[in-house]
Amino acid sequence: MTYPNTSLFIDDDWVDAADERTIPVHNPATGQVIGTVAHASVADLDHALAAAQRGFEVWRDYTPAKRGKIMRAAAQLVRERADEIGRLITLEQGKPLVEAKGETAMAADIIDWFADEGLRVYGRLVPHRTNPAIRQMVIKDPVGPVAAFAPWNFPINQVVRKVAPALAAGCSMIVKAPEETPAAPAAFIRAFQDAGLPAGVLGLVYGDPAEISGHLIPHPTIRKITFTGSTPVGKQLAALAGQHMKRVSMELGGHAPVIVCEDADLELAVKTLAGAKFRNAGQVCISPTRFLVHRSVAKDFAAALAKSADGLTVGDGLTDGTQMGPLANPRRLEAMQVLGDDAVRRGATVLAGGRRIGDTGNFWAPTVYENVPADARLFNEEPFGPVAGIREYDQLDEAIAEANRLSYGLAGYAFTRNLATADQLTRRVEVGMLWVNMPAMPSAELPFGGVKDSGYGTEGGPEALECYLNTRAVSIMQA
Repeated sequence: MTYPNTSLFIDDDWVDAADERTIPVHNPATGQVIGTVAHASVADLDHALAAAQRGFEVWRDYTPAKRGKIMRAAAQLVRERADEIGRLITLEQGKPLVEAKGETAMAADIIDWFADEGLRVYGRLVPHRTNPAIRQMVIKDPVGPVAAFAPWNFPINQVVRKVAPALAAGCSMIVKAPEETPAAPAAFIRAFQDAGLPAGVLGLVYGDPAEISGHLIPHPTIRKITFTGSTPVGKQLAALAGQHMKRVSMELGGHAPVIVCEDADLELAVKTLAGAKFRNAGQVCISPTRFLVHRSVAKDFAAALAKSADGLTVGDGLTDGTQMGPLANPRRLEAMQVLGDDAVRRGATVLAGGRRIGDTGNFWAPTVYENVPADARLFNEEPFGPVAGIREYDQLDEAIAEANRLSYGLAGYAFTRNLATADQLTRRVEVGMLWVNMPAMPSAELPFGGVKDSGYGTEGGPEALECYLNTRAVSIMQA
């Protein structure tokens, strides 16, 4: 399969940048340049904004059923093209092909679910307190054109979680997709074009992130911003949006705590957490990162997790049998080294990995550290890589306090056989998503989002549609 150069998608047309600038795209398994992506200019952004406004004026007047029909047709095309799109993901992002295909298939399911959920956007009638001749209505309308910013770790998943609810609600959207992984989002959006989506309803741009956000967010055409990425950047964009009274959804960084209780099923915990930790080479916002393990089972747990890490096959995601691919870029390699050196210097012990693999590509060995002190950078900065840090605790209150210590609050995990303990963890662990005795299993019908510095708003469930709707009150009295 030849890797394609990626163009901008503006007003139902695939175009080069107005000034013909491009950005190189690298294969993280080899470090080689495999293609280019168009670098949007301000003129391109203005073109996309004008198209998004026109597209919105058309799309908002489509009935939810008519929108849903086009969305379901796009979902079917995504399914049919899953092998092709999955291969693009692996080439430009690195994850094993089976994970990439799974990501694409899940995207189709998300589109289908929101196509149906769009039929259930209801207003309501509210009786007047004193005058029955007055009709009071609550109406829900699409908020307008949306600017969406998506990251590179899930090139399809992070785009579809924005596109699907926005389209179901009747909004148009300009997607600023990642320059590191451009071809997969382009192939995904092409499915909507081929399904008959009206011109301008979806746009796709790449380029300088600061320039694009600085132009789109303040622009009067854009009425809402949705962003997935780091907490520092999210705060900057939210502040800019606030200056212009734009609505915002933010799915930001995480540093997911794991609480393994003394009565936990250790075999289940290790199997589940190893899969979750090293999926996509740990480049997952909901990846388990801070392992808080009861002292009575800590040694057994640590040894088993390290054995599992050592047993993983690391390699090119296109090679059969690969269980973990490379990190997405050299910056992640540097981050793993810095975090690991700091942890060891502060007293942590390396049980598995802790090193780069080879000198070609961005491969890092699946890594487990034990006895990680609370002041280590690994326990305070989101690692976003295949690194697990283990710390022992004695009392459950101590583990909960450590879980809640950081400003992050995206996801968390716990393992216990005690229902009372599970209930206590449910009430006290400050995260937007908690999984007990199981891996993370996000779905279209469940909210997906965090609390505290991990953001606000959601990208799943009926609540996701509310992020793209204005709620208005209209009262009519007979003349």
